[in-house]
Amino acid sequence: MNESQSKSPARFLPAIARVLMGLMFFVFGLNGFLHFIPQPKDPMPDGVMALMGGFMKSGYMMPLIFGTQTLVGALLLLNRFVPLALALIAPVIVNIIAFHVFLMPSTIAPGIVVLVLEFYLAWSYRSVFRPMLAMRAKPGGGG
Repeated sequence: MNESQSKSPARFLPAIARVLMGLMFFVFGLNGFLHFIPQPKDPMPDGVMALMGGFMKSGYMMPLIFGTQTLVGALLLLNRFVPLALALIAPVIVNIIAFHVFLMPSTIAPGIVVLVLEFYLAWSYRSVFRPMLAMRAKPGGGG
């Protein structure tokens, strides 16, 4: 990094994105356990009720989702294991987007924000992900 890049305000963008994403997942993950955000007043569509009902009846899916969100949010906020956190939360983000596309398109905006943050942070940490994307890898770390 040259001197002009090290003084650029853009150098703070990955940290800002990481903290924003961390806050979102930490708060919404904790809300899944503590229920401090009020529920919407409008009734949910039938498809949403069916999906959530199935998740709740499974006995494990909702705690798994909220636990993953809380853990990932904490890791991002603490700046620890960030690439691992990004990999763990990717399937959750795919499902957030799919949920909104198929069941509640009018409320997709927060999902798009999270998706953009995920892509930006994955790009920022691309050197860490590069070995994982090798077409042919050998066990034991050999390329």
